[in-house]
Amino acid sequence: MSATQHARGSVSRAADSKPLELVARGGFVMYGIIHLLFAWLALQVAFGNPAETDQSGAIQHLAAQPFGKFLVVVAVIGMVGLAVWQVFEAVIGESGLRGKEALAERIVCGFRAVLYLYFAWIGIKVLQGANASSADSQEQNASTMMDGSGGRLLVGIIGVVVAAVGVGLVVYGVTGKFEKHLNTQQMSAAVRRTTRRLGVAGYSAKGVAYTIAGGLVVAAAVTYDPEKARGLDAALKLLAGQPYGPWLLGLMALGIAAFGIYCFSQSRFRKV
Repeated sequence: MSATQHARGSVSRAADSKPLELVARGGFVMYGIIHLLFAWLALQVAFGNPAETDQSGAIQHLAAQPFGKFLVVVAVIGMVGLAVWQVFEAVIGESGLRGKEALAERIVCGFRAVLYLYFAWIGIKVLQGANASSADSQEQNASTMMDGSGGRLLVGIIGVVVAAVGVGLVVYGVTGKFEKHLNTQQMSAAVRRTTRRLGVAGYSAKGVAYTIAGGLVVAAAVTYDPEKARGLDAALKLLAGQPYGPWLLGLMALGIAAFGIYCFSQSRFRKV
C-alpha cells in the first residue's frame, strides 16, 4: 500500500467516527435553530422593527435568551463538528466517489467547512461580548478593500461570486438535488414529501437573499458606497423598503424558517 493510500485510509477511518457523526447531527439541529431565529428577525424587519437580519444577529438574539449562552456554546461545538465532517468529505469525498461531479462536491464541502467555522467564530465572539455583527464587519472590509489599488474591482468580483452562489442555491433547491445527500429510503412517503418541500422552499429563499446581497456588493463597488455591502442584512432591508416589500420579506422569512425545519430533518436523515 502506498503512503497516499495509507493516508487516505486513515482519514476515512477517522471520518467514520460515531462521536463525530453525533456532533455533526447535533450541529444540524443548532443550524436549524439559528435559521429559525434568522427568520424571526426578518419578520420583525418586515413589520417595521429594526433588527440585524443575518445569522450573526440570530446568534446574538439566541445568546440574549435564558440559558442562551449555554446554547451558543452548544452551537459552536456543533458548527465545529460540522466543519470537521465537511473537511473529511472534502478530503476523501462523499462515499469515496470519483469523477468531475465528485470533485465539484468536494470543493463545495471545503466551502461549507469554512462557512461553519465562520459561524463558530461568530458564536465565540458573542460569548466574549465582542461586536459580532457580520454586517458591520462586511461593510468595514469592503471599505478597506475599496481604498486599495484595484479594490473596487475585487469587491465587484466578490459580489458577482456571491450572486452566483445565490443563483446556484435556487437551482439546487428547485431541482431537489439536496435529496441525494439524504437517506430517503429511511423516510416514509409523507416525510420525504414534506422534507422535499421544506428543502425547495428553504434553499430557494436563501438563494434569493444571497443573489440580492451579491448584487448590492456589486453596486457598492460601482458607486463606491461600502454601506451597501452589508450582506444579507442589507439585502433583506432593501427588500423591505420596496413596494409590497414587507409581504415579500415575510414570504422569504417563511422560506428561511422552512430551511431551519429542513435542517432538523437533515439531523436525522443526512448521510454522515
